[in-house]
Amino acid sequence: MNSTTMLLRTQPHTPFLTPTTTTKLFTTVKPTTTTVSFRRAAVTTTRMSLTQDAPAIAVVGVTGAVGQEFLSVLTDRNFPYKSIKMLASKRSAGKEVTFEGRSYVVEELTADSFDGVDIALFSAGGGISKQFGPVAVEKGAIVVDNSSAFRMVDGVPLVIPEVNPEAMEGIKFGSGKGALIANPNCSTIICLMAVTPLHRHAKVTRMVVSTYQAASGAGAAAMEELEQQTREVLEGKPPTCNIFSQQYAFNLFSHNAPILSNGYNEEEMKLVKETRKIWNNIDVRVTATCIRVPVMRAHAESVNLQFEKPLDEVAAREILKNAPGVVVIDDRPSNRFPTPLEVSNKDDVAVGRIRQDVSQDGNTGLDIFVCGDQIRKGAALNAVQIAEMLL
Repeated sequence: MNSTTMLLRTQPHTPFLTPTTTTKLFTTVKPTTTTVSFRRAAVTTTRMSLTQDAPAIAVVGVTGAVGQEFLSVLTDRNFPYKSIKMLASKRSAGKEVTFEGRSYVVEELTADSFDGVDIALFSAGGGISKQFGPVAVEKGAIVVDNSSAFRMVDGVPLVIPEVNPEAMEGIKFGSGKGALIANPNCSTIICLMAVTPLHRHAKVTRMVVSTYQAASGAGAAAMEELEQQTREVLEGKPPTCNIFSQQYAFNLFSHNAPILSNGYNEEEMKLVKETRKIWNNIDVRVTATCIRVPVMRAHAESVNLQFEKPLDEVAAREILKNAPGVVVIDDRPSNRFPTPLEVSNKDDVAVGRIRQDVSQDGNTGLDIFVCGDQIRKGAALNAVQIAEMLL
């Protein structure tokens, strides 16, 4: 990628880098012998998305990892639009972005950027969202924000379309009214995609989550640093630590979010608070431990559940098989279960290791293992699905 032109990169990352002189960041991963059907929208040969009666769109933070994925998802899902603005910081202004066969110049984000914009997809950090989100709303745009800026603000819907679409009832494109809608944290989305169908059946009273989070959650620069560090370590050089304060390659550590006074970090408390808001249940007990692992772009989560009503593993497996946006990979004889690599660049969240919790009596506990693409369903896809519900 040169300094002036950005192209969409949709091939999956390699799981690990090989110690060769030239390393390919994006390769095709060979399929395993057992086939699992994941949902990934095919790109049609004739684009129907550029439509005059469709919304005018703005993508804020377009040069970042999630911003680029916004464009990929808009294309994959044939999202209708009459125009699209590519917005980013002053540093990125002037670069060119290729989208659906057209070249767009990235514009500097200003208060005037939202004139005539109907839907604005934000992924440029909480500070930018707090500064420009209300400006866009004031100008009549519906903002779908991927940062943490508004998630816990009363009156701002926090939405996973498969989980709580009713939270954004009454917000529609064409109403002439601006609005804010918050995208949940990536680990919350991936977790609740799998847990909510079970919660609807037997009501979760307590949830214990351990996350294994990829570099993508810290942005494109972190992904690049993981690649660079891996190469450096394999070559016997000291690793470059600009994004993280310690070696990331061939290592794992507690999530780099700030530690709070209660001993939890901010990432862990997001899972606690966001789950309660999304489920509209302040009484559900949630605890989490979040770990950063040297994986490029998909998160994994171990989830222990306690239910109000009995739910056995057979029934749970059937519920999950029929849940939208979920695929079950639970092959005990082959010891084959979800992996971050397998879900990378996929829409669906994968669930496996579905088993009764032997520490709880009466079939009131389950353990599951969940994997999902952090950039896709954990961020960009969820936001675009919200935008689809506005039409």
